[in-house]
Amino acid sequence: MSHHAMVPPEPRRWAMFAVLLAGSFLPPLDFFIVNVALPSIQQELGASNSAEQLVISCYAALYAVTLTTGGRLGDLFGRSRVFFAGLLGFTAASALCGLAWSPWALVAGRALQGVTAAIMAPQALASVQAIFPESEKPLALSLYGAVFGLASVIGQALGGILISLDLFGLGWRAVFLLNLPVALVVVPAGLALLKNRREQGGGKLDPGGMALSMLTLGLLIVPLIEGREAGWPWWSWLSLAAAPLLARVFWRHQSRLARRGGAPLLDPAALRAPGLGRALLIALCFYSIGCFFLLFSVYLQDALHASPLSAGLVFLPFGAGFLLGPLATPRLRRLIDAWVNPLGMALEMAAFLGLAWLVAATPEAVAPARAPLAVLLFLIGFGQGLGLPTLMRMITGRVAPNLSGMIAGVASSTLQVSTALSVALIGGIFYTVLGGREDPAAIAHAFVVSALCIAACLGVGVALGVSLARESGRAEAATGRAGA
Repeated sequence: MSHHAMVPPEPRRWAMFAVLLAGSFLPPLDFFIVNVALPSIQQELGASNSAEQLVISCYAALYAVTLTTGGRLGDLFGRSRVFFAGLLGFTAASALCGLAWSPWALVAGRALQGVTAAIMAPQALASVQAIFPESEKPLALSLYGAVFGLASVIGQALGGILISLDLFGLGWRAVFLLNLPVALVVVPAGLALLKNRREQGGGKLDPGGMALSMLTLGLLIVPLIEGREAGWPWWSWLSLAAAPLLARVFWRHQSRLARRGGAPLLDPAALRAPGLGRALLIALCFYSIGCFFLLFSVYLQDALHASPLSAGLVFLPFGAGFLLGPLATPRLRRLIDAWVNPLGMALEMAAFLGLAWLVAATPEAVAPARAPLAVLLFLIGFGQGLGLPTLMRMITGRVAPNLSGMIAGVASSTLQVSTALSVALIGGIFYTVLGGREDPAAIAHAFVVSALCIAACLGVGVALGVSLARESGRAEAATGRAGA
């Protein structure tokens, strides 16, 4: 405590944090806002199902593979500098998406958005550690979680609103061009406020580790996304088989670098922390709901013929829950501590089972009853909002503070891989069950099956969370006895 008493906290820290949060707001906003726009994009650009999935998944995949590197770049070259480089790149990528002349131009813009978002996003989380005194960190982290909730609500609804307003005849393009005015406000405000902060002893970049980690994840994610549409050609199986082999090469490269006293992208010693493996497995199950937004939009728009606007507004209760969850977390942690995370995921699991039942019990081509649907979507969002900050703490709390930046990148990366896997695997199950049929009954049935798959993945996460919560309870009891 005395250390903080000597160093006065940064006087403009909340204003600085607001600028960084604006940058953290754009990546999730752009993940969610596109879901509602996909049918319109498909009509205008004539995108195939695989190109449509790529618009979402190449963003998610490249964001995932670049996050750890993005966090590391901030440590080495100063957070503000890297943040602005990411923001300017993201703005340019958004312009490319908004002006896209073909499905592949749009996919290229989304790929560039994914990389630049991953360079920008980790800087806010890392700066929380740098600019806030201990007493203010919990509030800052809860606000950070709430911003993600807000981005998901606003993303779904705003996508629909922009398309139905058809500003300047732009249609779906407004969804991407919206980022340009935001950047015009954030950049000047930020340049005035953010001092360049660099962590001491940043070490050197690990370009080999970065290239290997990106390639490994690419070999895993690309065939999962493209394989089904292409009829599982030989290259997709070859790529999936090569991913674990390359992961092993990457791991040996990191271990060798660590032994030689270098600065590996992932420190192998840190990843052996007790319980960390299970916490990362929970993260892998956590975003199994990643495909839900896409598949539910397909159900609403193709089976129920909802407009993009009303499809977007259906998601508002989810967003409200996701906004309130993180704000309720500090109070709940005082009551049930390590059980908050499994509680949140159990709520989500129950709500997905309820949603599957509701859609299955509704006559075909009829919209599910509004009130129960809103309650179920609120519970899914609230469970996510409870689970996310506690999950981040479960992962980052298991390693030494000087490695928390690296492990935060790993945690974010795992969540993004979880999203891409979810879109690929559960999205694949949805389209396989659908089997080329387009009638409302078939779409509803395929959605019910995928909702049950999501519930099963969340169930695995709940079981892992319960085992970790029990262990931390036993450890606390032991320390209590030792203290007595």
